[in-house]
Amino acid sequence: MDSKYIEQLLERYWRCETSLEEEDRLRTFFNGSNVPGHLLLYKDLFVYQQLQQGEHLGADFDARVLSEIEVPIVKAKHITLTARFMPLFKAAAVVAVVLSLGSVMQHSFFSDVREVAAADTIGKQITAPSVALSGDMAVAHEKQLIDSLHRVDKEKEIKE
Repeated sequence: MDSKYIEQLLERYWRCETSLEEEDRLRTFFNGSNVPGHLLLYKDLFVYQQLQQGEHLGADFDARVLSEIEVPIVKAKHITLTARFMPLFKAAAVVAVVLSLGSVMQHSFFSDVREVAAADTIGKQITAPSVALSGDMAVAHEKQLIDSLHRVDKEKEIKE
């Protein structure tokens, strides 16, 4: 083969314009022994391509790679519904304890008070209008208070 023709093929090869047959011609030329000195620079490239075509991974490649890779062990933890709701149960228990302690403390603070609210109004809600009582309403309200005081006094006398 003429070196001018090979130089033209190389120029087309670098521009990616060669066909597969022309690339085979370049490989056979550079694998030969009569390569001109100014083209020896390219010989290693084409010889390397020829050598690498014969290299394959092999049939045991997958087995070798898998033996080198450590298989991760996944320890899945089975979580029950009760375990999922455990934080909610704990929060509900804390709220119940706080409310119970609040109720106990309220009764213990007001148990020594000897006035109207002692036995008669525990657990009952006293409702009074938000505006000042006037007329018949004021009289009815005062009468209710006096009646509740009399009941408390009677209960104390019975107990003593």
